[in-house]
Amino acid sequence: MALGLKLLTVKRLTWLLVGIALLSAIGIAYQLKRLNQINAFNAAVTTGNSPATDKLSYEAKYAQAYWLAKKDYYKEATNLFTGLTQTSTPSNRAAVFHNIGNMFFLKALRIDAGNDIRARDEAEYLLTEAKVSYKNAVKLDNSNWGTRRNLDRVLSLLPEVPTPGMSDSDSPGIIMGNIPVGLP
Repeated sequence: MALGLKLLTVKRLTWLLVGIALLSAIGIAYQLKRLNQINAFNAAVTTGNSPATDKLSYEAKYAQAYWLAKKDYYKEATNLFTGLTQTSTPSNRAAVFHNIGNMFFLKALRIDAGNDIRARDEAEYLLTEAKVSYKNAVKLDNSNWGTRRNLDRVLSLLPEVPTPGMSDSDSPGIIMGNIPVGLP
């Protein structure tokens, strides 16, 4: 017991507590600096500007792709979003696919097809791409009702794909390939 009392003197205990206080102050200062960086990051992302910190983070790339899509730079936004589908959690990938679907869906809705066959084909292509993106998002995260609703809307806008062997009537035909004519 006497040896324990010699090691624990008032001077040593004071230096230990001063060291702990200094480490705590350094930790608090770092956390305050990080909090200010996060607030600046959020402010930049909200306004569509490039953040000063965390430029390579998932959130920064996502925000940049989102704002590119809002400004109708769909090709660039799609490239950024596609890159994000490779590295993240399933719920993040689902959000990326949801936004890719939204881009295609909104772009398709802006096309005035009228009687122009090329415009109608482009709108159908964009709706098909939106359908694929929404389906990927639903496969990754089935809990997002917004994605499911948008998929339903896209499916209602797409023309029905004719079933092989179906004619204009409701009776299906028979598809018989590679059967020689004139069997005995």
